[in-house]
Amino acid sequence: MPNWLAALITLSISLIWLRIMDFAAHRGLIESRLSRKIIHITTGPVFVLCWFLFPETPEARWWAAAVPLLIALQFAFIGLGLLKDEASVQAMSRTGDRREILRGPLFYGIVFVTLTLVFWRDTPIGIIALMLMCGGDGIADVVGRRVPSPKLTWSREKSVMGSLSVLVGGFTLAAFVLWIYVAARVFPGPFSGYLVPLALLSLTAAAVESLPFRDVDNITVPLAVVLVGLLIW
Repeated sequence: MPNWLAALITLSISLIWLRIMDFAAHRGLIESRLSRKIIHITTGPVFVLCWFLFPETPEARWWAAAVPLLIALQFAFIGLGLLKDEASVQAMSRTGDRREILRGPLFYGIVFVTLTLVFWRDTPIGIIALMLMCGGDGIADVVGRRVPSPKLTWSREKSVMGSLSVLVGGFTLAAFVLWIYVAARVFPGPFSGYLVPLALLSLTAAAVESLPFRDVDNITVPLAVVLVGLLIW
C-alpha cells in the first residue's frame, strides 16, 4: 500500500489504543499509574509491527516516523496546557499533573521518532532499543511495586525484582518482535543467532534503568542499548 495509507492506518490504530486507555483511566476502570505503564509497554510493539505495512521505499521511514511525531506533539500540547484533555492526563500522569506528560511520555515519543529515522528496518538495533525501553522499563514499575523484594543499595527507590523485570520483560518482548521480523525475512536468520547479543543488550538496559535518576529512563535506556548494540553487532 502507499506510504500515506500505511501511516494513516498506523496512526489510527495507535490513537484508538491510546483513547481506550484514556477512557479506562478517566472512568476509574484502572488506576492511572497502571494505564500509563500499559501504554508504555504496548504502544511500541504495535507501532513497530505496523512497519510491515510500509513499502520498501526510501521515504517510508519518514512516513512511519510521522506517526510518533504527531502523537508526541499532542503530548506536548497537553502538557503545556494548549490542549485540554483530562482523560489523557489521567492515563499518562502519576499524580494528575499535566506537566508530567512533558517528561516521560514526551521523551518516549521523541525516542521513537529518532530511532525510526536512524535505524528503521535496516538493522535490528533500533527495534531492540525500543522494545527494551517498552518491555523493560514499563514492566519494571508494574512488577517492582507489586512483588516485595530488597531495594537496590545504589538506588533506594528501585528494587531487585524491578531490575529483574527489566531484564526478563525486555528480553522477552524484544525476542518476540525480532522473531517475527526474522520469520518475515526482514532480518537474516537464524533467530538463535540474535539471542546472545540480545541478552547482553537486555543486561545493559537493566543496569541503566537501575540508576537513581528519575523520569529519564526513556532516554538513557535506549541510548545505552544503541551504543552497546553498535559495538557488538
